[in-house]
Amino acid sequence: QVQLVESGGGLVQAGGSLRLSCATSGIFFSINAMGWYRQAPGKQRELVAAIPSRGVITYADSVRGRFTISRDIAKNTVSLQMNSLKPEDTAMYHCNVEGMYRREYVDYWGRGTQVTVSS
Repeated sequence: QVQLVESGGGLVQAGGSLRLSCATSGIFFSINAMGWYRQAPGKQRELVAAIPSRGVITYADSVRGRFTISRDIAKNTVSLQMNSLKPEDTAMYHCNVEGMYRREYVDYWGRGTQVTVSS
């Protein structure tokens, strides 16, 4: 059973930093990409950052230059270093892993970790 468990969220003042981590287990497929998404109340889930197994790292325009995504390939973990946090970064942050298994696309989500940035 694939499990993704996020950690590292919390309450921080504007301008502060947090580091999110996502631990995975039960990965049985070839990973194409690992990423972080966020969803604020009343808004749609949006991509924050994604790191592919091959290719270029993607960042949302709103976080580029402030957030850094990294991945430990051996451990199948992904992290998100968030600096210069703003109140608009407040959201539930979810880890995502996507890949291929027997020519079929698969993806899995974690339950999320709450990030709250106070002004």
